Amino acid sequence: MEKKFQGFRGFRWTVCALLFVATTINYMDRQVLGILAPTLEKALGWNEIEYSHIVMAFQAAYALGLLVFGRLVDVIGTRHGYALSIFAWSLAAMAHALARGVFGFGVARFALGLGEAGNFPAAVKTVAEWFPSRERALATGLFNSGSNVGAILAPVLVPWLTLHYGWQMAFIVLGATGFGWLIFWYWLYATPAQSRRVSPAELTHIHSDPPEPLTEEISWCKLLRYRQTWAFVVGISFVVPIWWFFLYWLPKFLHQQHGLDLASLGPPLVVIYSMTSMGSIGGGWLSGFLLKRGWSVNASRKTAMLVCALCVVPVIFAARASNLWVATGLIGLAAAAHQGWAANLFTLVPDLFPQKVVGSVVGLGLMFGSLTSILFSQAVGYILQMSGSYWSLFFIAGCAYLAALAIMQILIPDMKPVEVHHV
Repeated sequence: MEKKFQGFRGFRWTVCALLFVATTINYMDRQVLGILAPTLEKALGWNEIEYSHIVMAFQAAYALGLLVFGRLVDVIGTRHGYALSIFAWSLAAMAHALARGVFGFGVARFALGLGEAGNFPAAVKTVAEWFPSRERALATGLFNSGSNVGAILAPVLVPWLTLHYGWQMAFIVLGATGFGWLIFWYWLYATPAQSRRVSPAELTHIHSDPPEPLTEEISWCKLLRYRQTWAFVVGISFVVPIWWFFLYWLPKFLHQQHGLDLASLGPPLVVIYSMTSMGSIGGGWLSGFLLKRGWSVNASRKTAMLVCALCVVPVIFAARASNLWVATGLIGLAAAAHQGWAANLFTLVPDLFPQKVVGSVVGLGLMFGSLTSILFSQAVGYILQMSGSYWSLFFIAGCAYLAALAIMQILIPDMKPVEVHHV
């Protein structure tokens, strides 16, 4: 008798690989403009304030899109919600090639922000569906490291494509990669209970956490009644602006402070974002390691976040570093620590909330993070236009994570899961 197929071993890690690739594409598409900023600034005559307006267009749309996709992913599920997001942002990324001025790039960035907003709510919810609590920080760190790989690949691919085929082709080629991902997503992905590729043993492992109580639909207004929601909002809102600052102004900083042109930007950016990959995985591994050693979820997550926050502090000295590679090392350490922080922060959401509302909570928190990023980006533009100095910006970056963690500790000193089924 033919033996019935019993599924693959560890298929959840294949799902994590899909999330990793999607996040890589997400950050490649996002990073193209930052890398080309010095080139486009000369070609199109932007100043710092106009550039900050283009960045703001993306962030405003991202904030709006997070509200939409956070709820949409909870309603229609991760399979179709994620696919809709990447289809939209890939089309928008390619549309940058049609832009000819500040307004055109602003429109393209707005469309890109709407689409890219679905990536993290969908990915975090997918991790919550496919991984038990003790593996979620590592899985989140692994898929989130795709943002670093995307940020590594972009400085390699974008200058080459631009120098050989023009800046328009950089947007077109990188934007088109998302459509290839969609094929694999629809071929391979279903929820664990519906997937024919999951073995009974793995399905038991995935569902090894205590069963969650049944929950009713909960509005964003009701979510905002919980201290746990505000702890996530604070953790995101303080640090997301710093990450955007690194993404959009780092190439300009290296150009202004150290004289790097488009052809020479690649090596320091590759070093910085290679370090962030290690930080993302290492931060997720650290809290998982502490959990396995018998630490509580509260202690393990917050200890890992404290270590990351302390590692960001030395970036204060990056603006005064006269040596390129000293500045590169300081910024790389801070960026790596940010990703380790993010891996643990995103994991807090399924730690604290039922799966049914994970997408909504992530979307809500990232929406607030986008709003603070809009304000910070505008401030960056005006500060640089008036002073030309990056010192105050790096000082803010160095302090933001410790401040966020202190407020989070006040809000959730013991990290008790919420009980939304009684609302």
